[in-house]
Amino acid sequence: MARRFFLVAVLMSGIICAGNDAGSARYAPDSPADFWGQIGFAYQAQGFDWVADSNLDDKINNNFSLSVVLGVEKKLGNGFGFGAEIAGWSDMGFDIADNSRVESDDPTSAEISQAYLTYLSGNTAIKAGRQALSKKISPWLWSNRSGGVLDWTYDGIVIVNTDIRDNTIIAAWISRLSHNNDDGGNPDASAAAGLFMLGLINKSLADTTITLNGYYLPESRIIWNGASVPEDTWSLWASVVGKADLAGWGVQAAYVDGDVPGWDSTMGIAGRLSSRWGNFDANIVAAYINDGDYSMRAAGSGEEDGAFWTDNEMAGDTYGENQWAFLAKAAYKLSFGKVYGSLGYWIFDGNNVNDTFGARLGYKFRLAGIDSKIEYRYRDNNDRTRQRIRLEAYYRF
Repeated sequence: MARRFFLVAVLMSGIICAGNDAGSARYAPDSPADFWGQIGFAYQAQGFDWVADSNLDDKINNNFSLSVVLGVEKKLGNGFGFGAEIAGWSDMGFDIADNSRVESDDPTSAEISQAYLTYLSGNTAIKAGRQALSKKISPWLWSNRSGGVLDWTYDGIVIVNTDIRDNTIIAAWISRLSHNNDDGGNPDASAAAGLFMLGLINKSLADTTITLNGYYLPESRIIWNGASVPEDTWSLWASVVGKADLAGWGVQAAYVDGDVPGWDSTMGIAGRLSSRWGNFDANIVAAYINDGDYSMRAAGSGEEDGAFWTDNEMAGDTYGENQWAFLAKAAYKLSFGKVYGSLGYWIFDGNNVNDTFGARLGYKFRLAGIDSKIEYRYRDNNDRTRQRIRLEAYYRF
């Protein structure tokens, strides 16, 4: 039976982060009023060779959505501020796909995706309310703009302090998570304690960043895939990344455990090397995950890499299997955009999953103020192949 814990972690790398992407967190808006928005569309064609009449041109498997997002952040004075974001999506009745590109049961809907208060005093910042979390700093739960809108948002309080030189200390409490206007995965009435996180980012060594995260989920009934598990769960994450001349390097370790009867802890370790020559950059990743029963990936749409340095669609989605992962990624910057690609191979020691091969090729570009992307993905798993073609275009203002 599929088993997945929805755990949330918040790790902010500074008091004020600029931008309006999924990972931004403006604890103190710089202007009296800051409005922004996004209009765009996303389309995905899919093909499965193990399903009859499932080709790339069959609309029964394909997804399409138009989306509109509007946001505001306002400085109120005396250190206080607020932010809000509304989002809407629709397939407009177009006869090109049978499914919404936004991961929602309703092809036409809207939501208040963010609504939070901020407070800044000296070197301490507080953000409280519904907010987005970046996958770069939240190993178990993050927010991605799937189909143009936030896929997951989280209700909670984040406190960030930078009083100690070269150190950022983070404390967070998260009470609820929501998925496109649906509180799926929301703790039930007996889970009022929520989730607690304590984190540290240290940059005291030259060109080196050390990150430590600790998470505790006490007696919380996280409901997922019909299962209710009222047991304590905890996790530790650590990484060290640095650079020297033209090369970058990194080591990462993760541990997830709990009191679920009969479940074994999950551990993973990964290493990464990267380099850049002019407009070309590349990196390679090697990782190992043991045969534990806890997922190392909890949420996020799966459209991008997860916090663990392997492909989000594979690592953490397979339990009870020792697995090795090897990935190679490269990108080349052009005058009008960037071409990128990756190759991955996963080796499973168990009897339930065959070795898996995956590839990705894409092109990102900006034309007439519109950010666009076209991407092809291929995966061969258990002698079954899956193909995807994705088209996206967004105008941001």
